[in-house]
Amino acid sequence: MFTEKMEKAFNEQIKWELYSAYLYLSMAAYFDSLNLPGFSKWMKAQAVEETMHAMKFYNFINERGGKVDLEAIDKPPTEWESPLAVMEYALNHEKEVTRRINNLMELAQQEKDHASQIFLQWFITEQVEEEDSFGSIVAQMRLVKDSPEALFMIDRELASRNIDFTGLTQEVQ
Repeated sequence: MFTEKMEKAFNEQIKWELYSAYLYLSMAAYFDSLNLPGFSKWMKAQAVEETMHAMKFYNFINERGGKVDLEAIDKPPTEWESPLAVMEYALNHEKEVTRRINNLMELAQQEKDHASQIFLQWFITEQVEEEDSFGSIVAQMRLVKDSPEALFMIDRELASRNIDFTGLTQEVQ
């Protein structure tokens, strides 16, 4: 049974996922201002992915007979001291998302909501991937320190990521 507590917590997670998309879009704009199109493209792809995550929660709430209740999204930061600072901020943000997902799983266990536990397992696995992706980029950037040449090489590598709207399109239908 989908309890009121679970519904409220999942609605809060929709807000958090949409905030994440908004944050990554803000980071993309920052990278655009520095003429780092690869970093920008990578962050735009992250924003699409986070929107897809929000839609997964949205659809799950509806499938369980709950009510989606959208809340206001806070304004994200727009300035950072460096590209590395952006990526470190994003990594810490993903760690917070992981903490929130883990808290949702604990709530689902307390509520004996097995369907939500199964649903949340996908997000737990996804967060391992998210932290690894950001962590790898941060490690590379720390390794090369202030080398503009290396930054442009990383930018070129990040530009190769494709933005996949397929998952989002499926979630919206």
